[in-house]
Amino acid sequence: MAKIRLINMMFYGFHGTYEYEREMGQKFFFDVEAVTGDDPESDEAIKDQVHSTAIYGAVKEVVENNRFHHMRTLAGHIADKLLEQHSTLTEITVKARKSNATISGPIDHIEVEVTRRR
Repeated sequence: MAKIRLINMMFYGFHGTYEYEREMGQKFFFDVEAVTGDDPESDEAIKDQVHSTAIYGAVKEVVENNRFHHMRTLAGHIADKLLEQHSTLTEITVKARKSNATISGPIDHIEVEVTRRR
């Protein structure tokens, strides 16, 4: 088993509970942890495995080409897509954050975490 982590990826997306959030858009931040089912012991074996650039591209595609009302749904869709695209992955955890919270009070950000297993 090996873990691949991408931390604090930032994309601009049109997601949110309120219509103005889905119209105006905002920055979203993501952490992804991908767990592989095996641990290749050579560079030659790793060439057929999932790479961080593929994970980044999948997250970017989901965030920038879809609209979701809830961050949980967005994070879950990312996890599902990664498991669907990469048969060597056994578990995906996606954390999604936004700092423009619709909460009237001091807050740094809102974060959701979704884990999917094969």
